[in-house]
Amino acid sequence: MTSPSPAGAWPAISLAEAHARLTAPGAPFETETVTVRGIPVTTWKNAPPTLRELFLLGRSHGDKTFVVYEDERVSYEAFARAALTVADALVRDGVRKGDRVALAMRNLPEWPVAFYGALLTGAIVTPLNAWWTGAELEYGLADSGSRVAIVDAERLERIAPHLGACPALQKIYVSRSEDALPALPAGVQVRALESLLGPASDWQGLPPCAPPDIALAPDDDATIFYTSGTTGKPKGAIGTHRNASVVAMAGLLSPMRNFLRRGEPIPTPDPKAAQKGSLLSVPFFHVTGCMAVLNATIASGGKIVLMHRWDPVRAMGLIERERCTAAGGVPTIAWQIIEHPERARFDLSSLENVNYGGAPASAELVRRIKEVFPASAPGIGWGMTETSATFTSHSAEEYVHRPESAGPALPIGEMKIVDEMGKALPPGQAGELWVRGANVVRGYWNKPEATAQTFVDGWLKTGDIARLDEEGYLYIIDRMKDMLIRGGENIYCIEVESALYSHPAVMDAAVVGIPHKTLGEEPGAVVSLKPDAGVSEAELQDYLRERLAAFKVPVRILFCPDMLPRNANGKILKSTLRAMFGPAA
Repeated sequence: MTSPSPAGAWPAISLAEAHARLTAPGAPFETETVTVRGIPVTTWKNAPPTLRELFLLGRSHGDKTFVVYEDERVSYEAFARAALTVADALVRDGVRKGDRVALAMRNLPEWPVAFYGALLTGAIVTPLNAWWTGAELEYGLADSGSRVAIVDAERLERIAPHLGACPALQKIYVSRSEDALPALPAGVQVRALESLLGPASDWQGLPPCAPPDIALAPDDDATIFYTSGTTGKPKGAIGTHRNASVVAMAGLLSPMRNFLRRGEPIPTPDPKAAQKGSLLSVPFFHVTGCMAVLNATIASGGKIVLMHRWDPVRAMGLIERERCTAAGGVPTIAWQIIEHPERARFDLSSLENVNYGGAPASAELVRRIKEVFPASAPGIGWGMTETSATFTSHSAEEYVHRPESAGPALPIGEMKIVDEMGKALPPGQAGELWVRGANVVRGYWNKPEATAQTFVDGWLKTGDIARLDEEGYLYIIDRMKDMLIRGGENIYCIEVESALYSHPAVMDAAVVGIPHKTLGEEPGAVVSLKPDAGVSEAELQDYLRERLAAFKVPVRILFCPDMLPRNANGKILKSTLRAMFGPAA
């Protein structure tokens, strides 16, 4: 144990000591070691064993608000009754443990109902990207072998012409269809989800019933989330109940750690306190929206406020109306609220956390969050589909003191940096990040070769280039596939992007390789500017030359009037940006 810091100094205790206190016997995050597929794994001792227990924990929140969508409000009990009704219908449809049930819809109150309804049958829930085309949805349905799909009307329209290529699919439930349901090819039955549930306003009146009597274990398969598929076909990451459960509990760890590191006692929960609420700006079908927000909210009894689509003015209105305590997504969303010319007319004082991930964020954003929302804590983390979302967490003073870091691993996880031969490197040296822990998925669906290449003796080879400092804080340098090589010199895109983000006029930035006949490729950048900000290409290049070696400075900088194009997971579509620069020079 380290000696305490002087009164008022930060930190009062070290990271290691804070984690030791939080994970000790009898502590909120007590850990234990279990053997999973022959490998010792550290996990939370008191986490719900499966998502069924997490569901029942959520039901215990009773009449508290669970989901808000437009003018619809759904309580925890109404959500539970609707999910159990779906589970009962799926069992009657013949769904058995291990069957796949696909879920493809935008963020609606029906999404968590369908997700948990299928889980309670023992099925493996397969959330599909609602942004996918019909052909891409066909791939997900066929690859997973889903027997039933629960979709919204827009997704039904997209997949209908492709059902002949989905031989396992037998039935589709469709939500919020205003038209008569079509006769589907290939003998697939279709039924309106409302014929089971009625509108969301009626869910509270559904008959109460118990979950299906299905034996579930922590290491049973629970989900298949498809990777973003930036190279080749998406891979289905197979998550277990344990993977999801440990991440659901992890959301409470970082705030508790911050209290300890300030030298303050962890406060006792006040049952009379106002309900916490999160404005959700990422999709449920991504692990962040499902694992880190939906499941974590169910564990804590908070509410989730949904948006039909992202709009900063609408978002600020909902934060004010619902007294949201958390908001975020990707750093650009935080910037759009902070810099919006209409921000002052909204009461955003309820915000306690502004969290984001999925892209580099500048130290300036951390400073601005504290300036604009003094009662809130900035937060960031790192994770991926294969880690069931959260693997590191970083917020409040920790983040302010290390704004370039993605934070330390959860106490149930390990990280190491390795060279090209897989040999561990010391702190400070850059290499590939490998991780292992109770939230790492067991492999890829129907892809044994990819599984063997990516998962080695319990370690996940992330494909990220990173370094660790002496205390175990993670610094992401770049994706291995995003690194540029200009005439033999390595250029890490994130390093250049971080320098761009540090300019006071830049709100969004990305660096890509521009093909070059002799050098191979050169760096190019696409940026969007903050409202009413102005800077020229030459001025930005001069700014970067003061901070970067000359060969790293983008040879061209293009300006985008809006947020840079992203996929549904918040990742910038660099292939789209590369096309903006035209053919090789």
